Amino acid sequence: MPASLSRRDFLASSAAAALALRAGRAAPSERLTLAFIGAGGIAGSHLGPLLNQSDTQLVAICDPNRQRAESMAAAVDKHYGTRGGRGHDCRVYRDFREVMARSDVDAVLVATPDHWHALVTIAAARAGKHVYSEKPFSRTITEGRAMVQAIARHGVVFQHGTQQRSDGLFRRACELVRNGRIGKIHSVHVAAPGGRQSGPAVPQPVPDWLDWDLWLGPAPWQPYSPQRLDNGFGWYFCEDYSAGGFISGWGIHHVDIAQWGLGTELTGPSEIEGSAVFPTGGLCDTPITWKVRYRFGDGPPIRFTSDDEGPDGVTWEGEGGSVWVTRGAWRTTPDSLAHEPPAPDEIHLYNSRDHHRNWLDCIRSGARTIAPPEVGHRSQSICTLSDIAVRLGRKLRWDPAAERVIDDETANRLLSRAMREPWSL
Repeated sequence: MPASLSRRDFLASSAAAALALRAGRAAPSERLTLAFIGAGGIAGSHLGPLLNQSDTQLVAICDPNRQRAESMAAAVDKHYGTRGGRGHDCRVYRDFREVMARSDVDAVLVATPDHWHALVTIAAARAGKHVYSEKPFSRTITEGRAMVQAIARHGVVFQHGTQQRSDGLFRRACELVRNGRIGKIHSVHVAAPGGRQSGPAVPQPVPDWLDWDLWLGPAPWQPYSPQRLDNGFGWYFCEDYSAGGFISGWGIHHVDIAQWGLGTELTGPSEIEGSAVFPTGGLCDTPITWKVRYRFGDGPPIRFTSDDEGPDGVTWEGEGGSVWVTRGAWRTTPDSLAHEPPAPDEIHLYNSRDHHRNWLDCIRSGARTIAPPEVGHRSQSICTLSDIAVRLGRKLRWDPAAERVIDDETANRLLSRAMREPWSL
């Protein structure tokens, strides 16, 4: 007991903590302090789940878009002011480096555009802060490997935003496949929503509530236009800011589940090839539709396409049946498979029922999360290689151990992207 803390004070604080826990919320000293890096629509989807945890306190919102940051911070203060009185102290920041300098922030949620994921995650790891980072994992394979290394080096807990892993339908589907209930797999189909085409970006003066230079960060310089800032038809489908549009932005969810079901989540394909339809003009330049084929060694061929080629989700076809799963629905052949849980001696996959809670619990225990960095990086690598393959229009032979394309230096140059000064990994 510190000398400055009397026995009476200690007992009083302990009693207060116990009362707080009985009232359904942790004492201030027991809460994990969180910061959001990014305050757009995706960040908003995380706000409620994390505000409603009994053992968290959201203390900072950071975004170069001041309007968004202030709006989210106001919502946080309103919540705490009316739901338990946990203080009106959610501060607004423009530059994420100021948040990393705060010694009282335990963990950060990264919900920036894709081109910032690596730099913010690595900065957080170096500052000793745990990380929940939105998908896609990274914009390039080089960035992804740097993230994995930084997280391991600094010993922080990481959760990737592939929340389907915390959905019971996806877990049960993968357990059926992993336990051989449909026999030897002879084909897999992964399908995700296609991309977008838009009009041109119209340059305008930078509004006073936006730090446009910081928003661009490592991406090439471009004049400000509201179309670029829009994540509906703007940056999400621009190669300068995204990892191939919906090839990664949505595709990684289902690619990741296919990996989980096949047990290939810690390695990569041996070959990959495909084609795509690209926008013919305007701001967007990522694939609208695509058809990719890849395989792991002598494993079954895997088709990864936009959903014009089949139902959204993952389908495994085996010698004795099939399993298809997507958000909120699944189907097995024969139907009876859906009612067959794994036997006690069969494979039981990691069971997380709440993606945010799993992250918070693992921060406290030091355990591995349901969506750890190496798994996120390997799934993302398939999406990134798919984007490279359709752009080059030729088959790539991939060495998953060295993380290099075999005998194709043009493709290898696309494994990383130059960063605008002063930014670097």
